[in-house]
Amino acid sequence: MTKIVLVFFAAVAAIQVIKPLGWPGLKHRRDAWKLAAGGFLLTVMAVIVTAMFQPSA
Repeated sequence: MTKIVLVFFAAVAAIQVIKPLGWPGLKHRRDAWKLAAGGFLLTVMAVIVTAMFQPSA
């Protein structure tokens, strides 16, 4: 799941660098870092939630 999220956000960030998407907050090429940061934070949250529900050893 986390790999899919990372690939998705990396692809959208690459598209943003090539041609800005024009979405609110993503009007310029330099805004691609927001997508990368969002993907990273979503991945970290997914790992934390998964770790919370692992049985303790």
